[in-house]
Amino acid sequence: MLGVCWYPEQWPEAWWEDDARAMRALGIELVRIGEFSWSVLEPEPGQLSFGWLDRALDVLARAGLKVILGTPTATPPKWLIDRHPDILAVDKNGRPRKFGSRRHYDFSSRTWLQASQRIVEALAQRYGNHPAIVGWQTDNEFGCHNTTVSYSPEATRAFREFLRARHGDVAALNAAWGNRFWSQEYRSFDEVDAPNLTVTEPNPAHVMDFRRFASAQVARYNAMQAAIIRAHAPGRFVTHNFMGGFTEFDHYDVMRDLDFASWDSYPLGFTDALPFFGITNEERLAFATTGHPDMSAFHHDLYAGMSKGRGFYVMEQQPGPVNWALWNPAPAPGMVRLWTWEAFSHGADAVCYFRWRQASFAQEQMHAGLNRPDRTLDTGGVEAGRVARELSTSNLLKAAIGRRGKADAAIVFDYPSLWALETQPQGADWHGLEMCFQTYGALRRLGLNVDIVRAGDDLSAYPLIAAPSLVMAHDEAVSVLASASRRAVIVLGPRAGSKTGHLTIPQNLAPGALAGIAGVKVTRVESLRPGLARHVSFEGKTASMVKWAERVELAEGTRAIAAFADGAPAITIRDEGGAVFYLAGMPDRSLLGAIMAMAASRARLATRELPATLRLRKADGFTFAFNYADTAQDLGASGARFHLGANSLEPHGVAVWE
Repeated sequence: MLGVCWYPEQWPEAWWEDDARAMRALGIELVRIGEFSWSVLEPEPGQLSFGWLDRALDVLARAGLKVILGTPTATPPKWLIDRHPDILAVDKNGRPRKFGSRRHYDFSSRTWLQASQRIVEALAQRYGNHPAIVGWQTDNEFGCHNTTVSYSPEATRAFREFLRARHGDVAALNAAWGNRFWSQEYRSFDEVDAPNLTVTEPNPAHVMDFRRFASAQVARYNAMQAAIIRAHAPGRFVTHNFMGGFTEFDHYDVMRDLDFASWDSYPLGFTDALPFFGITNEERLAFATTGHPDMSAFHHDLYAGMSKGRGFYVMEQQPGPVNWALWNPAPAPGMVRLWTWEAFSHGADAVCYFRWRQASFAQEQMHAGLNRPDRTLDTGGVEAGRVARELSTSNLLKAAIGRRGKADAAIVFDYPSLWALETQPQGADWHGLEMCFQTYGALRRLGLNVDIVRAGDDLSAYPLIAAPSLVMAHDEAVSVLASASRRAVIVLGPRAGSKTGHLTIPQNLAPGALAGIAGVKVTRVESLRPGLARHVSFEGKTASMVKWAERVELAEGTRAIAAFADGAPAITIRDEGGAVFYLAGMPDRSLLGAIMAMAASRARLATRELPATLRLRKADGFTFAFNYADTAQDLGASGARFHLGANSLEPHGVAVWE
């Protein structure tokens, strides 16, 4: 389905019928509403006003549109904040995060939990069986604007309860955190504060447990909302719209109470504004109007993996220039269409554009919609309409989309490992997400389908497995990887297994519990500033390790296949059943690509080296191609039966063939 986000409370009611008719005429089938409407739903304390929403739902239903109703908890109204200022989160500097935008709440506030339960219950009771509503969205973009973590008195209280449950007694906590260092020992859990406002860096184990706690609070809050909705809305799905490049909480834990994942796709904004992916300035310029070719796909595969075969939604798709990046260019002609088809090729069941009409007021007035503020169709709307027509004219295309297809490779993804690297990066420009994203891109440039799976999930279906940033390998993850190593090819990234669950160095040194799989021992590490690299010889060529390098000792049965300039092992392989590669540093782009090509060859995967601007996706007998270049590209598929596009693929075009 194609969908759109619509805000009837922001527009004259006289426009609503025209909006609904125009949506259907364009090919829209699904509408998300309500997620920012609390002040309209409850303008005065206890005075619920549902009439406008009743009428809006009736308008959509008469037009034959399906509805996703969002709970309005991302925007608590001013009267609620004035009555209960303890709802406000507190930043790292001890300052309340005030009313005046959105997401101004603390996940740990008991007052806030009660207020949220009340409004969600009221909505679910009234609309749980509404015939137009097919599903619900909890809140909106949990954690956006760095709102996962709060340092309030309420958060500190809840954190102490979390620690008591996790460690049992304070002596165990002192031991786990190494609190004899700098005389940090506690006599009771009531002495433990949030890890902020310390003279220098706080104990990293303290920070790590606080990150775990904050993540658990998000999952608890989502579970509360989902339980209320399910009690009153039988047969409707429950989802949440996650974000791109966001790691403040463990999304897998939140997924326990959802039917499938949704996410908000803004390829240009993410490419321009987010530093965590390792995108170079040259790439930002080259892909300024298209987004990086792996940006959306990485997240499609991440959230599809969380949904475990149930499909996923793109709940917000960028339709034009946005307002929130450092710079906000317009998408190149054809890109809104390309992003839509790309989502479908990765298994999306719906793509919803944000938003139906560009607002002429408030914070997001510079954010484009499918329509301009003057109610005329914008470029994104034209391209959405084209996708709708293409979907309506081909049953074969409908059969091809929404299917994941068999993946060639898997990337093991772990949020706690990313927190560990954020807590102790040991290098100012080190980001664990970068290793994941760059490894994903290296596999995609070989024309491979990639699944992204949670650490510890089943890996038996994959001939090639990469764990680029598995810093904290828990027992289940180690067991699954050990089993896979007897038949599959595995690539372990630098810093693998380098920290225990309490963020300490393993007794046997890195890679800790993964040592038996990797066949190495890390004896020294160094981080490298920009411009400083360690040269590596690999397959007769010279490349580099950048940002990070390690010295390793080899266990029996492990051999080096690449060496640093002084002869020390830079890349190793252990051949026992399958093959396990270990990277003793962060490879530069060319070296990482060569390693993944070697690993794919060892896994007997058919590969095809793609240009930087072309990506493929295979799905049950169909191949999708996406041209991120401003020139036509030859697909090498002459003679194939094309259902969309042609062998000479137009600039920013899409092709589908059998």
